[in-house]
Amino acid sequence: MSDAMLDLYQELILEHKRAPRNFGTLAAPTHEARGYNPQCGDDIDVQLRVERGRVADIRFKGHGCAICLASASMMTEAVRGAELDAVAGLHERFRGVLTGQLDVDDAGLGKLASLAPVRRYPARIKCALLGWHALSHALAGDQPQDGETR
Repeated sequence: MSDAMLDLYQELILEHKRAPRNFGTLAAPTHEARGYNPQCGDDIDVQLRVERGRVADIRFKGHGCAICLASASMMTEAVRGAELDAVAGLHERFRGVLTGQLDVDDAGLGKLASLAPVRRYPARIKCALLGWHALSHALAGDQPQDGETR
């Protein structure tokens, strides 16, 4: 990975940590779930409103490390307005890149590709995926139990 890519990664992580997009509470969500990782304390609630098979609006709140918050922030930007099938596909491709099962150049992640360097730090992959897991559980209608890592 080039130095320029690592610099971009660090810059975007810090930018989204300092000023997360779509952070806060959503009025009248149709779906909601919490992602909690007791190993590190990351705790994210995702709320969304689904209309006609699309994510009409999405918000998240909680606390966590810079990677967790940046990933959740970038996730909300990527899925707002998207069809639910596209959201599920994006989640799988993002997970595939972070776990090394898919090359970032083949994944079609857009800005999310800037989080690909997380795969170099296996302990941090859960941080980057926590908001995504909460989103998936919200859409599936199930809620993880307190203390359960998703």
